[in-house]
Amino acid sequence: MSGKLYVVGTPIGNLSDFSPRAVQVLSQADFIAAEDTRVTLKLLNHFGIKKPMISYFEHNRREKGEIILERIKNGEDCAIVTDAGMPAISDPGEELVDLCLSSGIKVEAVPGPTAFATAVAVSGLPSGRFTFEGFLSMNKPSRREHLESITDEKRTMVFYEAPHKLRATLSDLYACLGDRRIAVIKELTKIHETVERTTLSLACEKYSNETPKGEYVLVIEGAPSESDKKISLEEAVLLAKELVKNGAAVNEAAKETAKRTKLKKGDIYKALTGE
Repeated sequence: MSGKLYVVGTPIGNLSDFSPRAVQVLSQADFIAAEDTRVTLKLLNHFGIKKPMISYFEHNRREKGEIILERIKNGEDCAIVTDAGMPAISDPGEELVDLCLSSGIKVEAVPGPTAFATAVAVSGLPSGRFTFEGFLSMNKPSRREHLESITDEKRTMVFYEAPHKLRATLSDLYACLGDRRIAVIKELTKIHETVERTTLSLACEKYSNETPKGEYVLVIEGAPSESDKKISLEEAVLLAKELVKNGAAVNEAAKETAKRTKLKKGDIYKALTGE
């Protein structure tokens, strides 16, 4: 008889958020698939759990996924965990879940803290409808495609970002979306948790002079409805300048800004060049 895969959410910062059920499942599982066994060992030690672990992360997921699947088929129960949060959310664990389900293996969720939902809850931005965008790719074509796809997104958007990439991401989002409201949320549930409600332009300005530290969740308001879209020429020029700063030609920046703001390309071009 086959075993089972448990998808176990782990704390995103505060160990007190780990549920009694999660402790029970990890204690009873035959083995644990961990993103980083060193990180998971600290969690296990804190709760007095001793279990064999197998490394499962982005670069070994195909090889280890098959090994994990065979062990489950042979009757072992596996609990998959990440370093923090819910496995299979913007995480290679989704492939293991798919692999197990496709093989007739039962998959059971043990809910736990999730950064994007927690961030939306404390952002103060509309939460009735939102879209989780994960991390922006560092591959330029993929990044550009992703940004272009959200230009007119009317739902609240949530991004994850690492400190060393925050400045570039804020700059690209500002160039793409214009000056929207944003909640810059750092170190959720940890000692230095901060929720900063600001705008994309002000966030870009702040972090150009400040070194980002910690893990970030960015919650950004969606695009306004057509009837709400009001932007001045001065604001449009700022957007165009940001595009130029990121490598666009002046003519192309004026054209793109005109398309986004409904202002005349010629007016934006003249303001940019001073002609």
